[in-house]
Amino acid sequence: MIKNIDLTDEQKENVKRFEEFTKEYIAPHADTFDKEEIIYDSVIKDMVANGMWGVEIPAEYGGIGMDMLNYGFYTEELSKACGNVRNLVGVQGMVSAAVLRWGTPEQKQYWLPKFASGELITAFALTEPSIGSDAKNVQTSAVEDNDSYIITGKKKWITFGERADVFLVFAQSNGRIGAFLVSKNTPGVAVKPIRDLIGFRGSMLGELEFNECKIPKENLIAKVGFGLSHVASHSLMYGRYSTSWGCVGLAQACLEACISYAGSRKQFDTLLKEHQLIQHMIADMVTNIMAARLMSYRVGTLIQRGDRKVSLEISAAKYFASTIAFKIASDAVQIHGANGCSRQYPVERFFRDAKIAEIVEGSTQIQQLFIAKHAFHK
Repeated sequence: MIKNIDLTDEQKENVKRFEEFTKEYIAPHADTFDKEEIIYDSVIKDMVANGMWGVEIPAEYGGIGMDMLNYGFYTEELSKACGNVRNLVGVQGMVSAAVLRWGTPEQKQYWLPKFASGELITAFALTEPSIGSDAKNVQTSAVEDNDSYIITGKKKWITFGERADVFLVFAQSNGRIGAFLVSKNTPGVAVKPIRDLIGFRGSMLGELEFNECKIPKENLIAKVGFGLSHVASHSLMYGRYSTSWGCVGLAQACLEACISYAGSRKQFDTLLKEHQLIQHMIADMVTNIMAARLMSYRVGTLIQRGDRKVSLEISAAKYFASTIAFKIASDAVQIHGANGCSRQYPVERFFRDAKIAEIVEGSTQIQQLFIAKHAFHK
């Protein structure tokens, strides 16, 4: 429950609704999704049926049209329940945000209702086997061919790449990067699942290969040359915002697990919660979660105001929230002792997921570089 932010009555009702939904429909499956490395399609259907899917898409395209603050509150509750489902909603939102911001009216009318209804699941395909943060040097190519583009190349570590029906693919075209929507059923597309990751095992990562895949020119989002500077940049800011709130939710789940455990476990004939060292760890958790939540809340407020210069705040929020989430998850394992290393307790999964959160949507070091660059050139 969000406790250190003043919410309107409507927002309080929304948070209550998000919490009830995630407890009933998402949380019971979290451990299974981690163990089986999958998210059941039935969960997506439950989300659609309960108005919890397509939340980032305006109502005119069949979506829920949630504002960015309510989206943040929803993301926190999703992540408390299951980080993999939060990933699913986050990635779907990244692709939807790209089409909504940079798509033509025709592209919006065609794609967004399919995203909003759950008919099409999406993936954001930027990273390649040898290209990660250095995105401007992607090697996948897009060759113009009359009224089509021919896409050739490989992508790797693509969240929900195994499950997605359509990929937002970034490729070089005459030395400039473009963003292209490529359907999974396009001839020449091959998908290889990636298994046994340290965390977010239910996020169904995939390695994608495009072997001269022919797509219509209408699948180009914005213009060639705008792929990174506009389309990817916008999507990644959206993804970082989602991740910052997701890390708040993950950290909150760790805190709640520790309060429960420390209140029932005894050592030296004393409950763990009575030991001062444990109290210090809990106090640090509470303080850092409050700070990360407020940073994420500020970003949401700025976005809703239409502030176009919010990238620094987004990077800072993602950086801080992901680093404190990993620290809190580590401390949660410590508080649980040997039990924290066992899959019988959720903090083991939280710890593994938290490490991945420091890498996705721009690693901790990339965020540090961006923040420092802004400070020196302000």
